[in-house]
Amino acid sequence: MTATRRKPCRDMDEVREEIDALDRAIVALLADRMHFINEAGRLKADRAAVRDEARVEDVIAKVRATALAAGIDPDFVEPLYRDLIERSIQHEFGVFDRLHKS
Repeated sequence: MTATRRKPCRDMDEVREEIDALDRAIVALLADRMHFINEAGRLKADRAAVRDEARVEDVIAKVRATALAAGIDPDFVEPLYRDLIERSIQHEFGVFDRLHKS
């Protein structure tokens, strides 16, 4: 996925329109990501597998590299992803618990 919207804007209305369009795209991608979080909660055999610190650090390393390649400060992106991952883990615990009730 490459950035295609990087262009000068005529005015603040155009800036806001572009940001709004990007926000809609981000939310759609988050919905896709959440689908796979739900799948992970469904497929994992035990609750201890939900939190995988090695996987967290692997994702963070990949995101930092992707940010750098995209020209974004990795230190800006990392805390956003750490929060996203933590919230995803908490959601996945809920999915796991709901599907694996005793």
